[in-house]
Amino acid sequence: MNPVEKAKEHFGKLIEDQLKRIELIKAEKDWVDYAKLKPIIIGTIGGDGIGPHITAEAQRVLEYLLKDEVDAGKIEFRVIEGLTIEKRSEVMKPVPDDVLEQVKKCHVTLKGPTTTPKKGDPWPNIESANVAIRKELDLFANVRPVRVPDQGIDWMFFRENTEGAYALGPFGVEIGDDLTMDFKVTTKPGSERIIRLAFEYAKKNKRDRITAVTKANVIKTSDGLFLKTFYEIAKEYPDINADDWFIDIMTAKLVDPKRRTQFKVLVLPNLYGDILTDEAAEFQGGVGTAGSANIGKQYAMFEAIHGSAPRMVKEGRAKYADPSSVIKGGAMLLNHIGYPELGKQLEMALDICGQLEKKLVMTGRSTGATSREFCDYIMETMADKDLEKKWQGYQKKALEK
Repeated sequence: MNPVEKAKEHFGKLIEDQLKRIELIKAEKDWVDYAKLKPIIIGTIGGDGIGPHITAEAQRVLEYLLKDEVDAGKIEFRVIEGLTIEKRSEVMKPVPDDVLEQVKKCHVTLKGPTTTPKKGDPWPNIESANVAIRKELDLFANVRPVRVPDQGIDWMFFRENTEGAYALGPFGVEIGDDLTMDFKVTTKPGSERIIRLAFEYAKKNKRDRITAVTKANVIKTSDGLFLKTFYEIAKEYPDINADDWFIDIMTAKLVDPKRRTQFKVLVLPNLYGDILTDEAAEFQGGVGTAGSANIGKQYAMFEAIHGSAPRMVKEGRAKYADPSSVIKGGAMLLNHIGYPELGKQLEMALDICGQLEKKLVMTGRSTGATSREFCDYIMETMADKDLEKKWQGYQKKALEK
């Protein structure tokens, strides 16, 4: 078979798979009701590199907050082993079958970072574990908050998780030695559900602006469909101001102090969301401080947004890794399963410890606190009966500067 015919056959198979996926989206079940589950099973997945270390600390914080619920049989924690680059390489799968089986027995998971091999690495070219889990569990919404009180920043990003450039990223074609092509996918049902979730969040949380981010002036077909769907759904929410920006200028406006505080809720395709949320996280201290939620109608996964930092492990610095990102994911987990007061308590403690009071500082080295010391600091802060009053006081001082 000549290279062109081979590429056509390959592309045809990708189209068939996506058409089947669209039918699955249309037939998906309604949202799970966590109030009817007993117990709610929370799985914790360490991952690679610094992952097991910081995830264990985040679990310790959650167990502290949920002690009464665990004792009452309402919550159960399960530790899931085996999502390591070594095991994934051994079985040549992004998620080993036995690990996936354990994940599916949990209602929600708290996950540490995992290594995704790139060209030149000693590992085989297997798909990202994150991408694979998101597709397998249909975790279509990646939700990432960024809040910096002293700069007036309070953003909520809704990144589409199962389509775009990442969904077909491992399945491009090489045509001879001189031509390679990758593929990007956007579907109407996939766009509708992430955009509607963003509008519903804005409505519920009384946020009066939502912004779509695309490159629809150049990527006219796939980004064009996403943007068209955005404005169709916007008509159903007349009290929310809907606008759109292109990804290149949006990266600039996030660093513009005159404009950035005006953005509130942003919804965007997969790749743009990955890039923009990493940039946004820098304002609150870097990706080590930012957590994310991967939401589907039946499952949800909460995680750090940074990588596995193998260099820190190699240099013996894992105990100094900042656990804030995965702990922030834990706060989002609490909100998702029906414990918003505990989630708010943890978020306030993270603000105080990481940005406002900062009695301990994380540097990633022996010049700063260990992750265990920082988690102890968070739990001591949460134990303060005047936590909210303390948080409000620090907020006021920060804004007065």
